[in-house]
Amino acid sequence: MDVKNKATRIDLFSLRTPQMRAFHMSWFAFFLCFFAWFGIAPLMIVVEEELGLTKAQIGNTVIASVSITIFARLLIGWLCDKIGPRLSYTALLLIGSIPVMCIGLADTYESFLLFRLGIGVIGASFVITQYHTSVMFAPNVVGTANATSAGWGNLGGGVTQMVMPMVLAAFVAAGYSKPESWRLAMVVAGAVCFLTGIAYFFFTQDFPEGNIRDLRARGEMPIAKKAKGTFMLAVKDRRVWALFFVYAACFGIELTINNVAARYYYKEFGLGLRSAGLVAGLFGLMNIFARTTGGIIGDKFGHKQGLKGRVKWLRIALLVEAIALICFSRMTVLPIAIGTMIVFSLFVQMSEGATYSVVPFINRKALGSVSGIVGAGGNMGAVGAGFLFKSEDLSYQAAFLILGVLVLLFSMFTYGVTFSQADELEAAEEHENALTERARTQKAPKFKLPKPAIGQRAFTPLTVLRVYLGIGLMIKGIYYITNMSELESQLGSGFGETQNLIAWFVVGAHAVGGAALALGFVTRWVAAANAIVLAGASMIHLTGAGSDQLIVENQDFQFAALVLVTLIVFIWQGAGRFSLDRVMWGDDATPEGSGAAA
Repeated sequence: MDVKNKATRIDLFSLRTPQMRAFHMSWFAFFLCFFAWFGIAPLMIVVEEELGLTKAQIGNTVIASVSITIFARLLIGWLCDKIGPRLSYTALLLIGSIPVMCIGLADTYESFLLFRLGIGVIGASFVITQYHTSVMFAPNVVGTANATSAGWGNLGGGVTQMVMPMVLAAFVAAGYSKPESWRLAMVVAGAVCFLTGIAYFFFTQDFPEGNIRDLRARGEMPIAKKAKGTFMLAVKDRRVWALFFVYAACFGIELTINNVAARYYYKEFGLGLRSAGLVAGLFGLMNIFARTTGGIIGDKFGHKQGLKGRVKWLRIALLVEAIALICFSRMTVLPIAIGTMIVFSLFVQMSEGATYSVVPFINRKALGSVSGIVGAGGNMGAVGAGFLFKSEDLSYQAAFLILGVLVLLFSMFTYGVTFSQADELEAAEEHENALTERARTQKAPKFKLPKPAIGQRAFTPLTVLRVYLGIGLMIKGIYYITNMSELESQLGSGFGETQNLIAWFVVGAHAVGGAALALGFVTRWVAAANAIVLAGASMIHLTGAGSDQLIVENQDFQFAALVLVTLIVFIWQGAGRFSLDRVMWGDDATPEGSGAAA
């Protein structure tokens, strides 16, 4: 499908153009769908006790939640080609919110399984998100746009691990029983999806030039009858099925981890419900930047090596993902297991971003169907993995090891994704045209920082400090997870009911923000988040200290203040040249680098 007037940059803080409205609405809608889709996962310990579910029955509900999505994604991809992404998303959100709200009516294993099956339909939202950004953004940034919208949407899978236990606790504090509270929590998740469906209809359009119905009326797009064969075009393309299995090896693994991580840490490491949900949430929170990183690198490989370069990067990301998963399966010490999980999470999500930096170039006449089939592959992978985790005779560690080996084998499917010389030339021409258009419309920054001197190294002492600080903050976040009582004692009792929220913000800012800081991604934002934490820590350490202790003895205050000042330097200076910000935003050219036009 040839679409005119695609955006050649991502103006992250703009809603003025239809491209950016589609970008923001699509990732936010997908975020809420993911939140609702896996909203029951962190509450399963409560549901398990109330309904008396066995491990096999829990495994069946997990399989049900992802299996129905296979068929839903196939259908929704075809539907996007027929009626456009705007109406498709609106219908999915309105209809999909019903089983989310109604799961509270379940009172037996059978009824709970049925509602969990129905909720899985909402997972098809991913296909619409990828379709909508693919038709709105040009080849030079389409991988980044796809990866970022999907990654921020997938973030819902991590946020729900943290937030849903808090929603449940809020209802319990209001006087409801735990069985009533988990049901009411799911009603809240479904209601928000319903309202977002209405908003999607009014605030988006199908393509840069207008809605699909209007374009067909003007003769600018094929009528629906002529577009009906697009699904078979996708089915007959072997590259689509190669990517189907590739996506099973990355997104299928992520879905599985979202479903089992909280229970894994609860059962295997003895963490409480809150701490287990927090650790599981870190896996999903990596989507803030990890999937985007995969898309950015995919675009950069595409710029230098063409379409085959995009596939090459996908293969590398999958191989490292497999190695990291195998290592994670062998970890028995909690802090090391969490650290390994974060590394594994980084590469599984980069693999997803790399996959959908390739998808838009497979078959443009059947973009929706291609996106649907590949997306369904992710759910097929989750279904297969689900059978491993439902077995009473197979430990979680053994299941993770088997999955790691399978990912290693599935990475070989990337050799089946090839492009003709004509495809390469066409993509290269479009890429150059997009870069030319971007240069023509590039706005001068409001304020320019001095350009680096000729010959200045990208890797500077300040870069070393940023990487070291980021890794240190990440380790501190992991430490707090394993020693939550120490963090809570530092906070004291003056925060009341908000103490849990503050503690989780501290852990997220350190663990995930530290990883982002080390990579130099949205550096000013994650530095600011951690600066808030360190400013609070400085005040807590200062409170009660006498003036004679301030300089001589109060080393906790001195250290917190030192880290705070260092973070302020990075808020002011930015990430520098050796960073993902430099790659994505051109961060050395403008002080608003991590939020400037991309």
